[in-house]
Amino acid sequence: MPVSTKQKRAQFRKLHESGCFVLPNPWDLGSARLLQGMGFQALASTSSGFAWSTGRPDNSVGCEDVLAHLSALCAATDLPVNADFEGGFADDPGGVAAHVAGGVETGVAGLSIEDSTGDASAPLYDMTLAVERIRAARTAIDASGEDVMLVGRSEGFIVGRPDLDATVARLVAYAEAGADCLYAPGLRSRDQIARVVKEVAPRPVNVLMGAPGLTVAELADLGVRRISVGGALARVAWAAFLRAARDIADNGSFAELAQAIPNDTMNRFFRAP
Repeated sequence: MPVSTKQKRAQFRKLHESGCFVLPNPWDLGSARLLQGMGFQALASTSSGFAWSTGRPDNSVGCEDVLAHLSALCAATDLPVNADFEGGFADDPGGVAAHVAGGVETGVAGLSIEDSTGDASAPLYDMTLAVERIRAARTAIDASGEDVMLVGRSEGFIVGRPDLDATVARLVAYAEAGADCLYAPGLRSRDQIARVVKEVAPRPVNVLMGAPGLTVAELADLGVRRISVGGALARVAWAAFLRAARDIADNGSFAELAQAIPNDTMNRFFRAP
């Protein structure tokens, strides 16, 4: 029997109460179903992975296309899905609220809002506006009556503003504005992660692992509640694709195709039970 949206949302919130879990980031329906079959408990979308799958760079996909993608992901899996909702597809709080309301309708169990502007000269929204945007997202979710978790993201460490004090201040403010979970992609050291966990407690913290580094067990020991990988799995898949294609184009060789997973194996993954 299919799992209802209400059940997915309840399961997702329960996951945030204790322990540590990984929510990997599929970029299409096939990768979502494969990850579900591997035993993960939740998934998160990836703006970059989805954008690349449509032949576009990250942060260039419009809200309507993202909403359609999220609806398809949620329908394709019995797992709760956390939406990479970028910056809410608007600068002003009212626009963020309207788009978040649409995001809730897709069936997601969680939804993140970033504080990056896309402007290299001023890469983060002013603190007051950033908080207002989180508060607007919270209001929109509450008005829907749905139990969707709001994730407040501060992007300083990946947009050239790696100031831990400022990042912590923003995350604390986002928690006060209604964020259920806090996330600062780009944190690397144990000390950085431990401080964020301490400062926003009891709110859960998401850590991004987009490259080799700390293990799940080590992050759990630091008090991290959830771990995502962003577009890393998509980049791994693209790397294998490019290696094989370049070998064919440059060398006239098909040697890399020896690494391909067999057709029968793929078909078994997707065969209806």
